[in-house]
Amino acid sequence: MEKCYVFGHMNPDTDSVCASITLANLKRNIGINAEERVLGNINKETKYVLDYFKVKTPKYLNDVKLKIKDLKYRKKLMMNEYSSIEEVYNYMLKENTTGVPIVDENNKLINLITAKDILNKLLHLEEHYLVTSYDNILKTLDGEKIVKVNDEIKGKITAVTFSHSTFESVVNLTSDDILIVGDRHYIIDLGVNKRVKLIIVIGDSVIKKEHIKLARKNKVNIIRTKLNSFETSRIILYSNYIKNILNINEPYIVRDNDYYTDFVEKSENLKIDNYPVVDKNGKCLGLLRKSEINKLSKRKVILVDHNETEQSASGLDEAEIVEVVDHHKIGSISTNAPINFRNMIVGSTNTIIYFLYKENGIKITKQMAGLMISGIISDTLNLQSPTTTDIDKKVIKELNKIANLNINKYAKDMFKAGTSLEGLSVMNVISEDLKVFNEGDISFGVSQAFTMDYESILSKKEEYIEAIKEKKENMKLDYFIFVITDILSNGSYILVTEEDLSLVSKALNNPKFQNGEFVPKIVSRKKQVVPIILDALEK
Repeated sequence: MEKCYVFGHMNPDTDSVCASITLANLKRNIGINAEERVLGNINKETKYVLDYFKVKTPKYLNDVKLKIKDLKYRKKLMMNEYSSIEEVYNYMLKENTTGVPIVDENNKLINLITAKDILNKLLHLEEHYLVTSYDNILKTLDGEKIVKVNDEIKGKITAVTFSHSTFESVVNLTSDDILIVGDRHYIIDLGVNKRVKLIIVIGDSVIKKEHIKLARKNKVNIIRTKLNSFETSRIILYSNYIKNILNINEPYIVRDNDYYTDFVEKSENLKIDNYPVVDKNGKCLGLLRKSEINKLSKRKVILVDHNETEQSASGLDEAEIVEVVDHHKIGSISTNAPINFRNMIVGSTNTIIYFLYKENGIKITKQMAGLMISGIISDTLNLQSPTTTDIDKKVIKELNKIANLNINKYAKDMFKAGTSLEGLSVMNVISEDLKVFNEGDISFGVSQAFTMDYESILSKKEEYIEAIKEKKENMKLDYFIFVITDILSNGSYILVTEEDLSLVSKALNNPKFQNGEFVPKIVSRKKQVVPIILDALEK
């Protein structure tokens, strides 16, 4: 079943990570192969939550760009190096392809062979020498096993056309000879006694029992075929190992993790249709034909806690968005077909997911209830944020009947773990929870840090302002606002560069605003900070 990735926004917070996990769990319970992912490192608060409920951190997802592995290429199309030339050519005809990767016993790619290569090589192949297996010869000649001594056969081919006296005087038989002979018992006897490598008896001729017995003793291989001398001599070379005619030049390969767009660009300048696909260890996975590269299988994704391209995974335009679950304003996401889009005026994405569980009749486990509660607590500041709704309050109450937490104590411990600035650089602090917004041609970033130790930030005020300036310039933003939210005091300190002071003063309607000043009852980026910045930009 095709996998569907569930992930939140970049700079993942507790609500987005918990929403990814709880929604992916719901999807798996209704038969969808969903997998939760994150687009960045989780913060300390989220780590505390996952550790508390013994949940593994979701794997990192770098992007959702189309890769070679997302194409419907010829998976498992390959042949072993010890296959015969005839087998490989017939395989090409059966699979309707002009080329096939050749691999070793561990499926490591050796080279690529094409139908054109086979035809060209056969025209110049030494007609008198064979290196192959007994079984390959048997299959090629549609023969009958009479005596098999060796698995591998190496030797010079000789078709007996002379009389036995002339043959004996002209040809000096050795253990490296392969004889093609009819019912000429004298020659068969001679070959067995000279201990040749292989005798091929044509025309379904009779072989004397004493010759078979002596062949076993002298370790001489014997095969019988219904074909005549001409037919046998003509096709026996097709039994050669395919590896004997491979090109010495390495083939153009693609790796399964290569980007589709990179491959298209590369292949435009190459007059090649066949590309072996390998993994990072060189193991062959199949064959990609340039003529078939439009057979795409886009990555299916479900977005939680965001619906803006700028906040999502790189390459989102190359993916198939199948669902969005969010509690923010409708953003820039667009799709080519109708999708399930669930958007509610609530304080947390996990509040919405609670209703999805109920609607689908899926039991909420204690672990999933704990994660949903954590997401709601985080995004609503334990139901104290102005984004909090009565729905959030009712949902958290219902979920706690399952999780059985001391909500206030758990929230305090969670925030304490999450707001610790220990080990974080100044740049880490302003980058950890940063979101970018656009209003026309103007772009601005709002970074928010929830902490119980705001004094450690304000004591380094100038250092933080320099970091804000650097981040703003690197991201080519018009404005950058850093909000330091004191959870216990229900307000925030705001830091900006000197040139952005006038915008914040206008937004707060406070001409005397000082950089780093405490602003009471400002705790929500979404409902309080962003709206007043947008209003100020319009004035």
